[in-house]
Amino acid sequence: MNTAGIVTTAVGNSLRSKIRTTLTVLAIFIGAFTLTVTSAIGTGVSEYIDSQIGAFGAKDVLSVTKSSEEAAGADDGPAEYDPDAAVVGPDFTQFETEALTEADLDTIRAVDGIVDVSAVQQVNPRYVEFDGNGKYVLDVNATANLTTPDLAAGEQLDNTGEEPQILLVTPYVDALGFADEEAAVGRTIQIGVVDHVGEMHEVNATVAGVQNESLLASGAALNQALLDELYATQNIGQPETASEGSILATARFSPDSTEKQIDDIQAALEREGFTAATVADQIGIIQTVVDGIIAVLNAFAVIALIAAGFGIVNTLLMSVQERTREIGLMKAMGMGGGRIYALFSAEAVFLGFLGSLLGAAAAIGVGTAANGMLSASFLADLEGLQVLRFEVLPVASILAIVMGIAFLAGTLPARRAARQNPIDALRYE
Repeated sequence: MNTAGIVTTAVGNSLRSKIRTTLTVLAIFIGAFTLTVTSAIGTGVSEYIDSQIGAFGAKDVLSVTKSSEEAAGADDGPAEYDPDAAVVGPDFTQFETEALTEADLDTIRAVDGIVDVSAVQQVNPRYVEFDGNGKYVLDVNATANLTTPDLAAGEQLDNTGEEPQILLVTPYVDALGFADEEAAVGRTIQIGVVDHVGEMHEVNATVAGVQNESLLASGAALNQALLDELYATQNIGQPETASEGSILATARFSPDSTEKQIDDIQAALEREGFTAATVADQIGIIQTVVDGIIAVLNAFAVIALIAAGFGIVNTLLMSVQERTREIGLMKAMGMGGGRIYALFSAEAVFLGFLGSLLGAAAAIGVGTAANGMLSASFLADLEGLQVLRFEVLPVASILAIVMGIAFLAGTLPARRAARQNPIDALRYE
């Protein structure tokens, strides 16, 4: 019996007991389906995170603080502004970190490998308003000047011009009363900011564009002209003896620095009492969490496949027992143990292939439908995020893995069949 004959016979033998084969294939189906879905989630989220990292225009920058920054964000869009809850003065006490002094900047600058240090102007606007449609708390992305935002409409900020400009985040469009993102571009909005003695001022800014929500779009982006105006306004009335400071500084290193050199710079800054992180470090935390979740889900899928493997063992052992006389007849007709081993191994691989193929196909179908529903609902603002991304290589790898598990599961029954004594097998009742 040649290879083609072995495969054909194996397929036919696998379909003899339809109920038993169906139950075995179903177990493999569940494991393959789960593994394909979790793999697609990992691929989709990882590619989205990589695209977010790629949005940064400055890979040679460290964000330096005296301690970890307090993370804050709103899931339900901008909060309405409450004037009674407003804090008088610039109010840097909302942050857990201490302000960096000139001495701190000099210390950072003296670290080997750092070529330039500059304090990030920390502004604390209280609200944003357009055409009397209500005031809303304005969240500002302090490191927005390091990014190239993904725009839903408009243009990138002009950091060389004198016109104050802002990039809103999509949730502010409806809140401020704009019909859509395009309608917001070019309009003038008012930003409320409190000076050092508690008086409220309004600064006008032009909406240069609207950026899609993303992992990095944690607030509105301001160009340098608007930052300067807000910074000057909030410091009105500040005594000359008062010290100005920022909780965040950007430290530049050579773009040619290796990972080891960057690690050495971060270690040196840590010894001096600072926390320094690259963009990849910050996003890497998210990636680590995602990888951990995917690993747990994959573990469940592997457990299901192992259980399916025992099902294959059971199915083929029963098949060997039922076909004992048939095996003896094949051996009596000159079929060697190796070919009988190959025949039963092929049956196991076929079961694995059938279950994994059906599982992967179902996962792709369900995942494609889920992507459409997610992108049209609560993930609509995260442009470019495809939660489940199916690619040929990962899916093919899953098929190969499942078939490999099936082959290993079929080893014991195949060996038992190959070792049958033809005389004893022919006498088997």
